[in-house]
Amino acid sequence: MNLLNMNKDIDKIINVLRKVWDKEDFPLKRYKEYKGNTPFQILISTILSLRTKDEITYPTAYKLFQIAGKPEDFLRLSLEEIEKLIYPVGFYRNKAKVIKEISRIIIENYNGCVPDDINELLKLPGVGRKTANLVLSVAFGKDVICVDTHVHRISNRIGLVKTKTPEETEFALMEVIPKKYWKEINHLMVGFGQSICKPQKPSCNVCEIKYQCNYFEKSSGLHKK
Repeated sequence: MNLLNMNKDIDKIINVLRKVWDKEDFPLKRYKEYKGNTPFQILISTILSLRTKDEITYPTAYKLFQIAGKPEDFLRLSLEEIEKLIYPVGFYRNKAKVIKEISRIIIENYNGCVPDDINELLKLPGVGRKTANLVLSVAFGKDVICVDTHVHRISNRIGLVKTKTPEETEFALMEVIPKKYWKEINHLMVGFGQSICKPQKPSCNVCEIKYQCNYFEKSSGLHKK
């Protein structure tokens, strides 16, 4: 795990990401209220979002929470009923099992409350660091960095870090990004990755970060200005 060019203007990069977020109409922003309003609902909607497009995840979560919004509700439902409620999210059958098991564990081990500690969250089935950190940030307002594929790709592409895995990126970014920005990083880079810095053919021509970006410097053959 390596930190790269520490002369990059982090404040400018964050401000550009904020401008893109404010200007564009992202599904993540459009369906923000559909994620739920309790830690448990936020956890469940995050589970549903794994390998599923936002346009499918959040309307599905919204409908789901009209019927089942608490751990007790899911224990009363059969697996088949949960599957029908969360279809067509990706891997809905496996996610139905995970949701039911998470509900049972939260009731039995945590008095019905989602834990606000990453080590406890990681004990739950189907919960990795990305999901745990998103819950800690969104549900509990904690200063953490949630790294998904967009954050991992963009951080390496710009040259903030040089890492091989999202987990390495999380810890590397904690050394690079001031703590006051940690909670913003995920949604800002997700929006930026969906609109400008796409996995294939990023729109470098309209990107205001390009002169601080290692990818642009290498692909264009230009020196940073």
